[in-house]
Amino acid sequence: MRTGQRLLAGLAILAFTASVATPLAAALPTRSSPLSGIVVGIDPGHNGENGANPTYISHLVWNGRAWESCDTTGTATDSGYTETLYNWAVAVQLRALLRAQGARVVMTRDSNRGVGPCVDQRAYILDRARVDVAIDIHADGGPPGGRGFAILVPVPSAQNHAVVGSSAALALFVRSSFFNVAHMPWSTYDGVRAIAPRADLAGLNLTTVPKVLIECGNMRNATDASMLTSPTFQKRAATALLVGMTQFLRAEGRLAH
Repeated sequence: MRTGQRLLAGLAILAFTASVATPLAAALPTRSSPLSGIVVGIDPGHNGENGANPTYISHLVWNGRAWESCDTTGTATDSGYTETLYNWAVAVQLRALLRAQGARVVMTRDSNRGVGPCVDQRAYILDRARVDVAIDIHADGGPPGGRGFAILVPVPSAQNHAVVGSSAALALFVRSSFFNVAHMPWSTYDGVRAIAPRADLAGLNLTTVPKVLIECGNMRNATDASMLTSPTFQKRAATALLVGMTQFLRAEGRLAH
């Protein structure tokens, strides 16, 4: 290839790379530690040993409106890949991304080899830490013919009434980023336009910080399952959550533009 042709080819490659990177780059802050001073809460749903401790996880706790089981085992794909593994994998990657941006991260559990904590305690952990924003990471066990992600949002209760509006705003940012960055479609069976208000979950009823719960896809659907079990998708999912929370914090005036 002649020198001029090599130069033109190189410029074309650079242009293509820039066009692909632009949407994600534009969504993230540009300062070296843009989330410095921000505290983010991550709740990876369930835990790896819950299934071996049915008596413990089935005892009842108060969820702000009614009695609810301490926790559940979560779901799994038809091939046996568990939701707890998925939730933990995405949470760890999200934690690393947030720390790289300067945030302090509070997790409700420190491994995938334990039991619990109970759903009410998960909410209290993040509330006591006074996090600026929080996300509960899950994957659904829906009908095999259903696809896509849904974001569960709180409805007013005695504890969460001050953050219902900000949680709804967070949901919109996360919905946009998860669709555009993770490339998972909206749920075909849960919520309206991928948003589902829920009044039966301790994590949402008891929150005093802006928070949503995301069902990242349907583990019982073959197409979704192939994505959810992919390390590439898990990295995209973590990046999407970072983008959505960052955009929310910027819109709330907590970050420099």
